[in-house]
Amino acid sequence: MGDTFIDQQANSDFYRARSKEFFSKIFNILDPEKHELLSLKEVRELIKPKGEHYRGLKVVPVSLIVGSEGRYQDFNKTFLPRFDHIKPRWVNIDKAHLKDIVLPPIKLYKIGAVYFVRDGNHRVSVARTQGAEAIDAEVIELDSEIPINPSMTRQELKQAVINYEKEKFYRDTCLSSVIPSEQLQFSATGRYDEIMRHIEGHKYYLNQNHEKEIELMAAAKSWYENVFLPVVRAIREEKLLSRFPGRTEADLYVWIVKHWDELKKKYGNEYPIHRAARDFSDKYGKGPWQQIKGFIKHLLKYLLR
Repeated sequence: MGDTFIDQQANSDFYRARSKEFFSKIFNILDPEKHELLSLKEVRELIKPKGEHYRGLKVVPVSLIVGSEGRYQDFNKTFLPRFDHIKPRWVNIDKAHLKDIVLPPIKLYKIGAVYFVRDGNHRVSVARTQGAEAIDAEVIELDSEIPINPSMTRQELKQAVINYEKEKFYRDTCLSSVIPSEQLQFSATGRYDEIMRHIEGHKYYLNQNHEKEIELMAAAKSWYENVFLPVVRAIREEKLLSRFPGRTEADLYVWIVKHWDELKKKYGNEYPIHRAARDFSDKYGKGPWQQIKGFIKHLLKYLLR
């Protein structure tokens, strides 16, 4: 093929990929995360890998490459280019592909069964656009106990981490007989460690009035019945969940207890929990109209970027 033809073909390939990205964005307008590439930084913060190992040169299926270390905003979930400024580098890579020029291996991180690009985002994008099934890569594997599959969104990965933390909390503490697991549902990571600190703080408080130290099981039962449930009852009576979409009663418990402590320091220890819950809702909750405006704002931001 002549250089002129190759130039034209590479330019055509790029704009074809950009067109596919645009329609993918529209198709996923109600669930934008299905369109977005995972950020390695965010994933590392979620799963907190305990180590890494060099695995050498591998042939990696491109369908298992689901994220990027530094260019996750430049490509969509299937590595289609999202912006025109990517074109010069992308087109040069595509021209090399059309000329059958062998390029150096890309560099990847592996977590579970999936991969994240350290170096070579444009090469992955061109490979997927051209229908390649695999690509040569140098691989470093990060240790993780969280299972990740290629279709996972950021929210689904976060939920997998939350599920893992919950399972570990109940396995390590054996508290399922005194704290029903369905009551401790969270929408954010790290909450089970925080609940454990609440229980230990309650245990310390109870031990102030006992000569013999109270066991963790008894302290947890007391915390659940005398601290957690009264806050949950206040949340239900004030109908707060409707003002915090996507959150749980346990989420609100954590936030309201912190807010209540601040109010008691200001107004005294007799400040009632129902007033604290109502005050928290007034300051941080969102009514139906605010939620609609927030959704529209988020939608426009997604479409314009």
